[in-house]
Formats: sequence, C-alpha cells, structure tokens
Amino acid sequence: AVATAMILNKVGIDYGILGAKESCCGESIRKTGNEDLFKRLARENIKTFIENGVQKILVSSPHCYQTFKNEYPEFMVNVEVVHISSYLLEFINNGRLDLTKDYGKKVTYHDPCYLGRHNGKYDEPRKLLKKIPGLELVEMADSMENSLCCGGGGNLEMIDSKLSGEIARAKVDEAMGTGAQAVVTACQQCVRTMNTYTRRHKLKFEALDIVQLVQKALIN
Repeated sequence: AVATAMILNKVGIDYGILGAKESCCGESIRKTGNEDLFKRLARENIKTFIENGVQKILVSSPHCYQTFKNEYPEFMVNVEVVHISSYLLEFINNGRLDLTKDYGKKVTYHDPCYLGRHNGKYDEPRKLLKKIPGLELVEMADSMENSLCCGGGGNLEMIDSKLSGEIARAKVDEAMGTGAQAVVTACQQCVRTMNTYTRRHKLKFEALDIVQLVQKALIN
C-alpha cells in the first residue's frame, strides 16, 4: 500500500483512500459460506462508493479484483475496477513513469489464481517486470493457466494449516528450482503464504510484491 501511494504521488494521480470507511470486499466471507454477511458488506461498500463519488477502484489484491469486478455487479453497481499491475504498466508505456534504477537479480513470477485463471491476466505483470532494468525473468515449469496455488487460497490456512504448508512448500520448491533469487507475485496473500513458509524453514529465499519492485526501480 505504501509503495502504491508513493508511485501514484510520483505520477501525479489524484486519488483518494477511504480509510476507516473501507470494509473488506467480502470475498473470503462468501467462500466460507456466509452469504448474508457478504451481501451486507457488499451493500455497505457500494453505498460508501456512491456517497464518495467513486468511479474507479484501484486494487492490489486479485481477490478484491475478482469480487468488485465480477461479483458486485450482482448488486447493480457499475464501477471500473483496475488491478495495480495493469495500471502501472499503462503509466510506463505512455511515458509517465520511468524505471531507471538497476535491479540486477533473477526472479520468477507466480501467477495468483484470481488474477490468472479467474481473470486471464497473465501478460501484464510479466510485461511490467520486464520493464525493470537489470531484472531477469525466468518461468517455472507450472506457470500461467497451469500455475500451482500458493497454499493460501480459499481460506485453506484457516481450514487446514498443514495442507496449506505442504502446498506452499511445493510452490517455493518449484520457484527455487528455476535458479531465481526471489519469487515475485501480484497478490499479497501469496506473498504472505510463501514467506511464512520460507521464514519458518529459514530459507534464504523470499516472495516479493510486484509493486514494491517497481517502487525500488524508481530513483527519487
């Protein structure tokens, strides 16, 4: 969130943050079966959007992207929803954002389930990474539509922490097997799940958020 705000400020975007008025999109609530609570959250959020004149929602979470874009229209709301990776790539392509600081590392990209398989966004995050000077991108064997889950999807961490850890292990092992120095993704839940595993097992390997990498490539 901090990296996003810093980049938007640098580009000169006029944006707002709802702060205490903002509630969860309700995605995880709906997936665990509490439809009534999901509907209440959705209606409250939509009311807040309308009261604050919101016309575009910028999200960094693929889960929020899926929910606002594909599920909130059930409540007759029409708001443009944009994932941060697409937004930043647009700024770079039109010359409003220059990435000039050399990163100098080899990374592999993990496709978040809700950004990839659910919404078909495979190319934009990769194009964004390739704009970072000195970054070498290598692919895992199971990528894009065949990408493995990080182990944190569908509230699995709460339902079966052992299974969640086993899936995270498989994902991290695959990422490390590419020879990359880090795995980059465009989902905060994926970052948390994979880093929980690497820190627990004291691995010198980390999961990074794509927005933080872009922010590091900027020279202030």
